[in-house]
Amino acid sequence: MQTETHRNDTHGHGRVNVRSSFVLVLTAFIWGMAFVAQRVGMDFIGPFLFVGIRMCLGALTLVIVLLVRGMIRSGRGNAVAAGAQAGQKAGGAAVPQAALGQGGAGGAGGAARGMDMRRLIKAGLVCGIVVFVGSSLQQVGLVFTTASKAGFLTTLYIVIVPLYGIALRHKTHWNTWISVLIAVVGLYFLCISESFSIALGDLILLMGALFWAAHIMVIDHFVKGLNQRDVLRLCIAQFVVAAALSLLFSPFLDRLFVHGSFEMADFMAAVPSLLYVGILSTGLAFTLQAVGQQGVSPSAASIIMSLEAVFSVIGGMLILHEALTLQEGLGCLLMFAAVILSQLPVGAPKQVT
Repeated sequence: MQTETHRNDTHGHGRVNVRSSFVLVLTAFIWGMAFVAQRVGMDFIGPFLFVGIRMCLGALTLVIVLLVRGMIRSGRGNAVAAGAQAGQKAGGAAVPQAALGQGGAGGAGGAARGMDMRRLIKAGLVCGIVVFVGSSLQQVGLVFTTASKAGFLTTLYIVIVPLYGIALRHKTHWNTWISVLIAVVGLYFLCISESFSIALGDLILLMGALFWAAHIMVIDHFVKGLNQRDVLRLCIAQFVVAAALSLLFSPFLDRLFVHGSFEMADFMAAVPSLLYVGILSTGLAFTLQAVGQQGVSPSAASIIMSLEAVFSVIGGMLILHEALTLQEGLGCLLMFAAVILSQLPVGAPKQVT
């Protein structure tokens, strides 16, 4: 009989994966700090062009990482092989061929399965389309509403993810629902300072939240058991799909939001924002999300990543010298409380025979 500790909510509530939780907190930090860059970039170029370039930079960043990673591992493999030959010449025992192979995720050689080309294409298409729609709706929504309200509405995916889980017959524990409620109240205190009303931009952002929640669910589905190399390949594939769709629609739809002809000076003014959002917020953070979700349930992951709203406020304080009000401070405390509560173990680990 083999005892297996499952992940929270979706697969039974077991031990907390501290490493995965930390990776998702780092993801939320990068996304929170990127909110200012996204808003600034919208002053110069259209939303679909912005998303397209952002995704291209993200894909290019990960291609470079994948190539460098391959060269490093190849060099190590050659060194091990040379050492094995030297040992054999000296009369030592032969090194098993498995020792020369590629390791899986977390350094466990061969423990993680690979992803064949058909599955990679399918995963890239599904995740890429969801990322494209979510990113485009978010960028378009920023044209019509305030950044604070956009942060609140976008992060409402923390409510939608458990609802998706119910539809998929996932088991969600009581502490997750309480955490979601606390987090929503915290988000409201954190992000909404003016009178709350629903306008066109708010509806667009709410639609975007549906797709960000869907992205958490599809990533959870596709990354299970993947090794690190295939996580990178999946992220590259989704960025390529999202970039292609964004650049395809840009000439037709950006004219609805940007008046006048395209000027290179405007594009150059948007470059700093694009570099941050493309390399860090897209290439790095989306990859960290995929890695982190390998050890945390979708509902718990959504609560942890909703800390991006907290980090966006901190970024405003540090970069834009904005003051933190008592209401915003209370919102931050509630958000952190929700994250901690969502990670508390409930119930005994499930046994698998």
